[in-house]
Amino acid sequence: MRHWKRLLLVSAGVVLLMAAYTRLNPPVVMSDAAKAFLASLTPEQKARATFSFTVEERMNWHFIPRERKGLALRDMTPSQKQLAHALLSAGLSQQGVIKAHTIMSLEEVLRSIEQGKGPERDPEKYYFSVFGEPSESGTWGYRVEGHHISLNFTIVNGRVASSPNFFGANPAEVREGPRAGLRALKREEDLGRALIQSLAEDQRATAIVDKKAYPDIITAASRKAALTGQPSGLPYSKLTAKQKEILGELVTEYANTFPAPVAEARLEQFHKSQNNLYFAWAGGIERGDPHYYRIQTPLFLIEYDDTQNNANHIHSVWRDFEGDFGLDLLGEHYKTSHR
Repeated sequence: MRHWKRLLLVSAGVVLLMAAYTRLNPPVVMSDAAKAFLASLTPEQKARATFSFTVEERMNWHFIPRERKGLALRDMTPSQKQLAHALLSAGLSQQGVIKAHTIMSLEEVLRSIEQGKGPERDPEKYYFSVFGEPSESGTWGYRVEGHHISLNFTIVNGRVASSPNFFGANPAEVREGPRAGLRALKREEDLGRALIQSLAEDQRATAIVDKKAYPDIITAASRKAALTGQPSGLPYSKLTAKQKEILGELVTEYANTFPAPVAEARLEQFHKSQNNLYFAWAGGIERGDPHYYRIQTPLFLIEYDDTQNNANHIHSVWRDFEGDFGLDLLGEHYKTSHR
C-alpha cells in the first residue's frame, strides 16, 4: 500500500478515536497523549524528543525542509507512530488532522516530481518535541514540525496557546498522477479569492496594497510577529454584509483547524477586533495569478501567500501578536504567582 494511503488510514482511525474526547478538554487530552507517547520511547529516543520548557529551542520554529531537533516519525516503531499521531490529533480538530496528514503526504508527490533533484522528501520527516513535563494544570508545550507544518502548543494552567501555526502545500494543486485535483488548502485559497473578487472597484483599490504579490509571508518564521507602520488594506467597516460573511468563513476555516474550545477562543478574538480589522491583498485576483493576502487585527494576523512554482505553492500562518508560544498566558501566570 502506498505510504500516503497508510497515512490517511491512520489519520481516519485516530480522528474517530480522538474527536469526541478532544472536544471536551484539550489540555487533558494533550497531556494524556504526550504522556503515552513519551512512555513508549526508549531512553535514547526520549532524550531526542524532550527538552526543558525554558530552552531556546522552543521558539526555534520554521516551515522549510531542514534538519530539526526532536524525534522524527521515521525513527519510531509502528506503535510509537500511532501514539505520535494521537499527540498530533490532540491539538487539532478532525479537519485539522486531515489537513496535516494530507500535507505530509504531499512529500511523496514532490519526490515523484523532483526525482531526487531537490531536498530529501519524506512523509515521515516530521519531528515531535515535548517541552517541560506534560500535565493537566502545569506549564509545558509541544511542537510537531516538518516541511510545511509547524504546530506549536503551549499549555499554562489548563489554558492552551496554539500559535504560531503554519500550514503550507506544495503543490497547492496536484495536477498529474493518481491524486490529480487534490488541494490540501483549497478553502484558504478559494475563500480569499472570493472575497477580493466580491469587492467593488473602489473597495478593491483600497484592499490591493501592491499589484505584485509578495514572494512569501512577511512575518516569515520570526519568533515575534510584527508588521511595521499602520495597518493597510480595506477596513472591516467598509465591507458589505455579504463580504463580511465571506471574511467570516475564511477566518473560521483557519480557526477550525483546532478543537472546538480553541477554535471558539480564536473566533472570539475575531469578533472582538472587527472594528480594527483590515483585509489586504497583493498580486492578481484570478486563479493561477501569484497572490498574497492578510487579515490583520490588533490581536492576531493571518497571512497567506501563493507565488512560488508558478503560483502553485501555498504558505499560510496564524500569528498572535502577544500570544505566540503562550507568552501572554505565561505573563499572566508569572504576575499572579508572584503576588
